Parts: sequence; C-alpha cells; structure tokens
Amino acid sequence: MHEYDLKLKELEEAGKPIRVAVVGAGQMGTEIVTQIGEMVGMQVTVVVDLTQERATAGYSHSARSVDIRTCSTIKEADEAIKRGSVVATENHRVATRCKFVDVVVDATGSTETGAEIALDAFHHKKHVVMMNVECDVTIGPILRQLAEDAGVVYSLAAGDEPAAIIELYRFATALGFEVVAAGKGKNNPLNIYSNPDTESEKARQRNMNPHMLCEFVDGSKTAVEMAAVSNATGLVCDVRGMHAAHATVDELKKVFIPVEDGGILEKKGVVDFAIGVHPGVFLVVTTSNQRIREGLVQRDMGDGPYYTLYRPYHLCSIEVPLTIAQCMLYNESTGHPKDHLTSECIAVTKKDLKAGTTLDGIGGYCYRGSIEQHTISRKEKLLPLGLAKGCVLKCDVSVDTPLTYDMVEDIPEGVHVQLRRLQDLRMG
Repeated sequence: MHEYDLKLKELEEAGKPIRVAVVGAGQMGTEIVTQIGEMVGMQVTVVVDLTQERATAGYSHSARSVDIRTCSTIKEADEAIKRGSVVATENHRVATRCKFVDVVVDATGSTETGAEIALDAFHHKKHVVMMNVECDVTIGPILRQLAEDAGVVYSLAAGDEPAAIIELYRFATALGFEVVAAGKGKNNPLNIYSNPDTESEKARQRNMNPHMLCEFVDGSKTAVEMAAVSNATGLVCDVRGMHAAHATVDELKKVFIPVEDGGILEKKGVVDFAIGVHPGVFLVVTTSNQRIREGLVQRDMGDGPYYTLYRPYHLCSIEVPLTIAQCMLYNESTGHPKDHLTSECIAVTKKDLKAGTTLDGIGGYCYRGSIEQHTISRKEKLLPLGLAKGCVLKCDVSVDTPLTYDMVEDIPEGVHVQLRRLQDLRMG
C-alpha cells in the first residue's frame, strides 16, 4: 500500500496540495468534494455542473471553509483561485484548462461529455480520473493511449466496483493464483424491463434521478462495470449478459467454478455477478500447488481447490481521492483498460420499437446494457451501448433484441464517435 497519508501530509506542510477539479456535482461529485474537505494535502479548486448554482452546491457539505466564486471563463477562474478562492462554473473547460488544476475527475456519466473532458485535459497535461465508466467501456483504450502520449495518467476510480475488483485481481495474480471468476454483488433488484416510471417512487424516496436508479435496476450499470473489469484484465464473459447466479458469500467458490466441478461456468477466467451478495466484490481463485493448498486450509480458506477472495465493501466516491493521490504522487492508475477491448457493452431492447424511433439514453425506456465478448460483438455488428443515444431506428425491432449498426441510421456525430472510429481502426 502506498504511503498516501505521509505524502499528503508532506504536501500540506509544504503548501503544495494536489489541486482537483470535479466535473459533475451530483451525488458522487459532491461526495468527492466533501471527502477531500476532510483531508490534508489535497483541495478542490473547481467544481463544474450544468448551472453555476448546482456547481456552487457541490461545496455545500465540505468542512473546509472556502470563498466560492462563480466564473464563466478560464481567465476569471485563474484570477479567483490565485486570490485564494475556489470556483463554481458551468464551463467544463475551466476544469481542463485552469492553471490551478492538476487532476480532473469526470463524474458526469455522459460518454460524449467524458470524451470532450478527457481529450481537453490530456492536451493541457492534466491527469483524468474516470468515474464515468460508461465512457470508459466505449473508448477507454484510445483514451488511455492518448493520456500516455501526453505524459499523464488515465485511471478508473478507487471505490467504484471495477477498481475494487481490479485491486483483488492484481493481488491474486501477483501471488500466482489462477483467477477463475471475478465479480460483484448486485446491490439492487434485477428487472431488465425497468424504466424511469417503474422506479420513480423509489427514486423519490432515495433522492435519486429515476433514470440513474433505472440504470442500476435494469442491469445496465452491472454490465458496464463488468465490461470495464474485463477490458482491464482480459477476463471474458462466459455467456452473453453473464449468469447472474444466486449465491451467498460462502457459496461463491461452489457456484462460480467450472461445470465439471459442480459450478455454472463453461470456462475459467470470467467476469460475472452474484445476486444475494452485496455490497462487496469477489474473486474465485485456484492453485495446483499442494503446499499452498495446505497453507490455505490453515488460514480457514477451505479445503479447495477453489477459494473466495472477498472485499465486503466499496465506498464509491468516498475512496476516489486515493486515486487522485495515486495519479499525482506515483504516476500510476488504480485501473485502466488494455490497449484493446476484450468485452463490449451492447444495447438490448426493453420493448418493441418502431422504425423511426429515436433511441433515448442509458437508464431510459428503449434499451438496456448487456455484455458480450468484443470479438463476437464485432462479428455481429452489435451497437455499443455508449453510441446508442440519439440513433434513429431504420426498422421495427422486437423486445429483447440486441441492436446492431445495420438497424440504425448514421450515429449522431460527437467527439466520442470520432474517438471510437479511431479506436476501431487501431484495433484492426
């Protein structure tokens, strides 16, 4: 474990804290700002949201007393921070271009916005912490390459489930274990036909946007998260959409194992998720070394040959400052995709759709996210989840159908679409 505490204390004493911009002042973004307010050696200098009022509210729970200035331009922001203030703005270029920002955190959830933020941040030599996993599973490999070309770090965020799983994966593979399965518990009920209307009352009770809650309930978020894990590790989905098996923590090492050993998997080295295990993440691992097996028995890991590594918590945005520190102090990521996609997050219809329908966004009424191996997705021309929004159907499509490029008119242009084309060209 890195000496974050000591290094941050040194920065605080030297008067050189890590300067952070947070784009997206919703629940996650506000928690990041609030948590940094409890820390030393780090400070939020810029918060961005759709309105200056919402950006200002992002600071409202921080224990740190700050003078907040609303700014529209980079020049205004630089001058305000130089005078000791912090900035609230609706201009995300303030975050990516301000002189007094070292790390940009994207907490927007928009693939198109995420692409614009990352590209501009790299150009201005700023590290990017990508909480926007929807963007990562669409164009993560090309963003990671562009970051490296710029000499900065592109990273998934500590506390989010993909990074927590990757942490376990690195631990296990460094020790020489074979990873059989990597997964997470499903925190919400699974209803693949969920829409904002079905979730409206629960969303109101939880003070959430119903579209956001729907993204969790319909399984889209789980597909996105496990695709991110797949693309960072090379693990694959065993079947399209994953198994979503019911299991307790004790049962994981009996369920997520090969069929020939009594489990559900057709192969080893997969990503999946369990219903009945939450809020933690897990790995099922094995070893053929008899002496190691005997040692694991002595450590109460069971008789084997399969063993569960379980992290019983992930603190979401509360842990994100650790990734910010890792980028700045050690020039490392908490997790990032390889140079190619292993898995694709695809769009599957939730209901019968008519030709001429304009597809809405993730967590909406038209489609949900699922996961497929990228080689299969490419062969079948499946439409990536992150490119579906705004597409117009050329034909009628029945419920539960994976959407394809051939079913839609030209994809609406955007930076994310251009980067996806470049990424596809690089991958051959």
